[in-house]
Amino acid sequence: MNTDPDSPRDDAPPKVKNEYKFSHVTTQRYLPTPGKAPGWPFAEIGHWKTDVNGSSDDWIAELIDWRREHLTRIGYDDTHYRRPELQWAQRNFVHAQMMVEDRYFHDPVAGRYTVDRYLDDLEARFGGIDSVLLWFVYPNIGIDDRNKSDLAHDLPGGIDGLRSAVDDFHRRGVRVFLPTMPWDNGTRPPEQNDWNAIAGLVKALGADGINGDTYNGVPRAFFDACDALGHPVVLQPESTISAEEALIWNVQSWGKKAPNEIVPPVAKFKWLEPRHMINYENRWGRDRNHDLQYIFFNGIGYNAWENVWGIWNQLTPRDAETLRRIAMIERQFATAMVSMDWRPYEHTLQAGVFASRFPIDGLTLWTLVNRNEYDVTGEQIAVPHREGTRYVDAWSGGALQPRIDGEQAVFDFAIEGRGFGALLAVSANRNIDGLDDFLARMHALSAVPLRSLSNQWHSLPQSLVSIEPTKPVVEAPQGMLTIPAGDFDFAVGGVEIEGQTWEGNDVQYPWEGSARRGHRRRIAMRAFHIDRTPVTNAQFRAFLDASGWHPRDAHNFLRHWKNDAPPAGWDSKPVTWVSIEDARAYAQWAGKRLPREWEWQYAAQGCDGRLYPWGNDWNDAMVPVTNRARTLRAPDDVDAHPDGASPFGVLDLVGNVWQWTDEYVDEHTRAAILRGGSSYQPQTSHWYFPQAHRLDQHGKYLLMAPCKDRSGCVGFRCVVDAT
Repeated sequence: MNTDPDSPRDDAPPKVKNEYKFSHVTTQRYLPTPGKAPGWPFAEIGHWKTDVNGSSDDWIAELIDWRREHLTRIGYDDTHYRRPELQWAQRNFVHAQMMVEDRYFHDPVAGRYTVDRYLDDLEARFGGIDSVLLWFVYPNIGIDDRNKSDLAHDLPGGIDGLRSAVDDFHRRGVRVFLPTMPWDNGTRPPEQNDWNAIAGLVKALGADGINGDTYNGVPRAFFDACDALGHPVVLQPESTISAEEALIWNVQSWGKKAPNEIVPPVAKFKWLEPRHMINYENRWGRDRNHDLQYIFFNGIGYNAWENVWGIWNQLTPRDAETLRRIAMIERQFATAMVSMDWRPYEHTLQAGVFASRFPIDGLTLWTLVNRNEYDVTGEQIAVPHREGTRYVDAWSGGALQPRIDGEQAVFDFAIEGRGFGALLAVSANRNIDGLDDFLARMHALSAVPLRSLSNQWHSLPQSLVSIEPTKPVVEAPQGMLTIPAGDFDFAVGGVEIEGQTWEGNDVQYPWEGSARRGHRRRIAMRAFHIDRTPVTNAQFRAFLDASGWHPRDAHNFLRHWKNDAPPAGWDSKPVTWVSIEDARAYAQWAGKRLPREWEWQYAAQGCDGRLYPWGNDWNDAMVPVTNRARTLRAPDDVDAHPDGASPFGVLDLVGNVWQWTDEYVDEHTRAAILRGGSSYQPQTSHWYFPQAHRLDQHGKYLLMAPCKDRSGCVGFRCVVDAT
């Protein structure tokens, strides 16, 4: 039932000019559609009564007045849109947020960046990207006290290595964004404020833009700080701009959650400033047809984000091919896409087909979307005709011969269900570089109907990294305890902040068909021996002294040590700042191995399903004191809490330092399962790496390279196989 007094009854006729209340929408992402008042739930009942052709002319006229007044109210100045060094943003049609942990970007075996491999894959699947956001923070930030700037310096090769990757992107014509966020106030305090810190990093790397995570408009301070260094950048807020004045210095933004109704919505900030580039983002979407129709109708760009915090959400073949064709058209006619005379809701001749007009001197492009589920054939659109005009079907790459009806040219062509069309009119005296080659490519692509391509989404298979068994022994070696054989109900779930319960989240155990958040299996456990405590600094020093081992990538290795030795009083504390590779090297030297996750949990939990090693109720006395400060403190000694032992007598399982167990790999991402949680809990944000003190929970830690993976809050213990 409609209870809004300002919106019509379900059976009322559409509202027209002078009945809109634009003040209702000035803070919204999208403008109300013609023939529909704000709040009318016409997508549910009666949307077939909407007469866009009958009301759009009045609607556009009033919306032009609204734009003029609104720009006056915010004191609009278009200086930054006219700056040549920032105008690349107006051609930034396909953007991608990229996790630095993606194995297509960095090869962990060779230890080098592989930008060409990453870009070649995107070009093959959907035509490539115009810009990339190098994401190196969340979801791992907060595992220890490293702040967002620290994590950039901890990437392979440090700043010099990352600069080489940026140079590789530039060599391929791809612009580079770096992230910043206002919520990182719980980790190590930075030496300078956010805007000066990111400006220095941007200049050092030669980056082109700044993405403001969770910002509804990146503050002007970031723009000014970069400008002061002689390195102007494009600002790109993650969230839709809320304070309209930010449109002046944010020449680009992301867009989100466009209403999926029969009438495609108009992007508010594209209307206010047609040169403002929006990259629409729907990272969890699995059918992106609506997203793609929305960007084509509005003449804006897309955020082709597929690796979402280590969860692979790939574009389906149909959506990928759709994006390729849209991007080809938008890139070919980039100057038209930012036409100041852009007009949405051009009159069309078919119900459910909507068009926008993008005119520039001697050229006009109409983009069409078919919101119907079925193919629409016949006459689609009539446009003003002028003798000598060349008409082209820019979507299928063929010439068009219209029916001339007085001063109108009427066009007959087909549009697939949920499909796309594009009409190009070129005046007799206008030459377009590369037009014939472009049309030939579109003609070849159109031979494959979009409907013939799969739109079925599949999660990416994961595999568990194998662990070589040790030489079995009967008795537990010194410092170890024997865990007897038995039937064990292994029940655990991931604590990832995002991903809900969708397929592909968390990990895929060998007995499962896909990755998912929750896991349960009854396992017949074999006997094994496990370290009574985590490996200590003293034990790790003995390993180094005896073996002479040194990692190939030594950045952050034993970062807390001084002069190749642990700090005074740290001998009995768990060793940290060791990667999973470092831990494996120690285990191999000791004739041991890292535990399987279910072995770790069985040793901690026993057979009664308890939530903590000591029972079902949390007890502060059993664990180190929680550290809510901004910097790390020393861990407790590994034997400092004997009452917190598990049913088998295993110590220091929970709340001191996380412990390495298994590693999972898919085509794009590596991740380690961490158990036990730590005492460090940075405050001020729920985005920090979540704790998992309960024995039915685990942490998933994305892996890139030892230099970045090592942490002051992650240690390990070992196991030995029993006969």
